[in-house]
Amino acid sequence: MGLGISLFLFAVGAILAFAVNATVSGLDIVTVGWILMIVGGLGVLFSVIFWSTWGGLPTRRTTTYVERDRELL
Repeated sequence: MGLGISLFLFAVGAILAFAVNATVSGLDIVTVGWILMIVGGLGVLFSVIFWSTWGGLPTRRTTTYVERDRELL
């Protein structure tokens, strides 16, 4: 699951948990919203962890040049 889908699930879950005021027989919409928010949050967390371990974050690289002494040649 990618970062975009995770954020989408989190947003849909927040809408269901906090903004929808409806009732459905046999289904608690608030609970479904919280479940989607948890799944979306875990997806974001795992995406960030795997992204950083695969080298997605920029790293600092240094290059060292060593000049040879011409008198020794």
